[in-house]
Amino acid sequence: MDPDVLVIGEALIDIVDTDDGDRELVGGSPANVAVGLARQGHDVRLLTRIGRDPRGESIAAQVSASGATIDEQSWTDAPTSTARARLRADGSAEYDFAIDWAVPTVPVAGLRVVHTGSIALFLEPGASTVATVLRAAADSGSALVTLDPNIRPALVGAHETALARFAQAAASADLVKLSDEDAQWLYPDLGEEQVLHQIASYGPRLVVLTRGRSGAMGLGPAGVAEVAALPVTVADTIGAGDAYMASLISSALDDPAIFEDPDLFVAALHRAAVTAGITVSRAGANPPTRAEVDARIA
Repeated sequence: MDPDVLVIGEALIDIVDTDDGDRELVGGSPANVAVGLARQGHDVRLLTRIGRDPRGESIAAQVSASGATIDEQSWTDAPTSTARARLRADGSAEYDFAIDWAVPTVPVAGLRVVHTGSIALFLEPGASTVATVLRAAADSGSALVTLDPNIRPALVGAHETALARFAQAAASADLVKLSDEDAQWLYPDLGEEQVLHQIASYGPRLVVLTRGRSGAMGLGPAGVAEVAALPVTVADTIGAGDAYMASLISSALDDPAIFEDPDLFVAALHRAAVTAGITVSRAGANPPTRAEVDARIA
């Protein structure tokens, strides 16, 4: 069966500074989403850009082990991209990037979901290709478009340009998820609920804002809803937002009625909170399987 979910975006190696030296982990927000979706049992194809080197092979091995596939057009002779992550005292991370981003336009026929975000949405030359694919998916009338800006200030360019790119992408989207840090960077003069409504005005039917330990809020079928975070001991926050995003997409694939039914939307927010909570309780971007989430909810 051909994958019915296409994730477009960067896959890279997170080089994490530790007391015992560097630790290399597979990362990249879209790649993490692809892995998270595959672990929830969905057929996923990742269109990315990885080098024919040991780091690229490591990425491909982990993505494939999750059950997702790497689009053959993802391979390049350029070195695999990296992000050096420095963990703060609270477990959050800051990054220094060495990124190469360019991808071809691909058809969207037969897809149920097209997801993108993060660096892929902003960094040229790939960003223009991503925008073209999103518009094609939106125009198809059959594919859901999902988006997570996952802002990296060092790579997205000038604020005005980045905001315009995000707004353009959101106009093609059905579902947008962003963090409170993303919201503060994109809309420094707006409160959280104002951000939800601002993004919804571009066209998305669901907009979700995550707030770490403070839980999440979403603008959906019955207005604004809030859910608490899962109480856990945090190992680090790498991949938390990506796990949350993957869970929301998974819920939309399981039952598209989340776009119309307030109770289903809140249930999707709660499931995403559990998924992200499990992820932050262990090191690196290591999202749970469907069985793990089901067991925790039960």
